[in-house]
Amino acid sequence: MRNYDSKIEAGAGQVGHVWRAAGPMGKCLSCLKVRPPAHQHNLQHYPALQHPPPMHEYEQTQEGSESGSSLSGLEGRSPVPPPDTQSNGSGKNSIIVSAPEKRSFYSRIPPLAKTASNEVKRLSSKEYSEAKIISLFDHYKDQHYDAILSEGIEHLCMDLNVKPEEFIVLVLAWKFGAETMCRFTRAEFLSGCKALKVDSIKGIQSKFSDMLHEVQRPEEFKDLYRFTFKFGLDSDTGQRILPSDMAVLLWKLVFSQREPSILKRWLAFLERHPNIRGIPRDTWNMFLNFAETVGDDLSSYDDTEAWPSLFDDFVEYENDQLNQNISKDHKEENE
Repeated sequence: MRNYDSKIEAGAGQVGHVWRAAGPMGKCLSCLKVRPPAHQHNLQHYPALQHPPPMHEYEQTQEGSESGSSLSGLEGRSPVPPPDTQSNGSGKNSIIVSAPEKRSFYSRIPPLAKTASNEVKRLSSKEYSEAKIISLFDHYKDQHYDAILSEGIEHLCMDLNVKPEEFIVLVLAWKFGAETMCRFTRAEFLSGCKALKVDSIKGIQSKFSDMLHEVQRPEEFKDLYRFTFKFGLDSDTGQRILPSDMAVLLWKLVFSQREPSILKRWLAFLERHPNIRGIPRDTWNMFLNFAETVGDDLSSYDDTEAWPSLFDDFVEYENDQLNQNISKDHKEENE
């Protein structure tokens, strides 16, 4: 059996001095205990559309305009077009409304289509209030810093009816583009709420289902997975390697909705080898491919490929464990 202490990745042992004083979560462990649509106008709002315009002068009794005859004298004659009509070439006469009448008639009709169109466009382009987002942020932000810190995040999670260690909180941090754990800056919170088009607690809650559905897509989950590594680092100290115990917590969290078959054995391997003190970025990122490639019995693993050396150690450890179990079973059978 190989000496695993000698094959741990270079640089992993340098993370001890950057360990966060407040525990494995950086500043806290709590994050892993981790207007209506525009109404369509209708005719009842505009009485001018329910009644015909005032009767034109030519429709009133005309005296002496033709030959001084009465209405009875017009019987049997072809109708004479009134003074304000003209033929349109089809045998029919159309009414030409005089300019004064045109102004008096249309002035009573609001610009219906234009107003409705502008309102719908406005609502569809902005379904949230920036002022409300700012007010929401100020409700949770720290008294001394322009950011929502651990206490504010716990309060926020409580109001959202979720626990800080739930998967959905990680997804929310991903959607907000949070740089580090247990903190939402003003810029992150505002841009995140704008991207989700929400400005209230109920608004954020209403997006939970959509967010969970989104990360079921492979490419979206891959982006979330890569984000998780950076999210776990202490950016204030320039940390570049994720402490192993933090990595274990984050692997459990990010895979809590869909767990690879190899995950439990991988985490057990890390916990049984305390000398593995840190996980570099490439090891974290490639573990997703590793978990999807190797079979349950690791038979598909090819040690000639460019895998991180820690994966070689893990496979060898698992094979040794398997051989020991086989030998033990064989020995018990012979006794």
